[in-house]
Amino acid sequence: MARLIDIHPQNPQPRAVEQTVSVLRDGGLIAYPTDSGYALGAQLGNQAALDRIRSIRQLDDKHHFTVVCRDFAQLGQFVHVDNAVFRAVKSATPGPYTFILPATREVPRRMLHPKKKTVGARIPDHAVVQALLAELGEPLLTSTLILPGETEAMTESWVVKDELDQQVDVVVESGDVSAEPTTVIDLSDGVADIVRVGAGPTDRFE
Repeated sequence: MARLIDIHPQNPQPRAVEQTVSVLRDGGLIAYPTDSGYALGAQLGNQAALDRIRSIRQLDDKHHFTVVCRDFAQLGQFVHVDNAVFRAVKSATPGPYTFILPATREVPRRMLHPKKKTVGARIPDHAVVQALLAELGEPLLTSTLILPGETEAMTESWVVKDELDQQVDVVVESGDVSAEPTTVIDLSDGVADIVRVGAGPTDRFE
């Protein structure tokens, strides 16, 4: 049965954050709010959690998992950002964008797109996510919480707990969560390809 942990959306309580991160460090899988719906999160090297995410979302091996980072400096450790896209990515973060970029060797191979060796990368503008990342000290392996047959991310903690009570270890409750998805920009070839238009404006990439 999933544990519900209540974290204040603007002033995350250190004890609640520590409790959530403790579950991550113990190999757990959490459902947590972001600036664009709920997401499933685990430690980067957690192979079992990766399989659990694939099972919950019924994903194939071509799905782009996302490395959720605390800041631009951390992001640069896990993806290659060349000079051509550096300014655009830096100016758009933190914010509701997911960038598809070539992964560094720091990213587990099973997270990568099998042919392109790319991964999603993002820096959310959300106090709870930032608090979790700060306490964890490393990025989160993440996938947006969209259930099979649905087109939008889940946004309410009680619905998440009801649906996934036996499949995740923690559900974080943190008030209202936006349903609008991130804007996805593929920069893996050095040129911006707008894959999905979401909450983030696209004009700087056009």
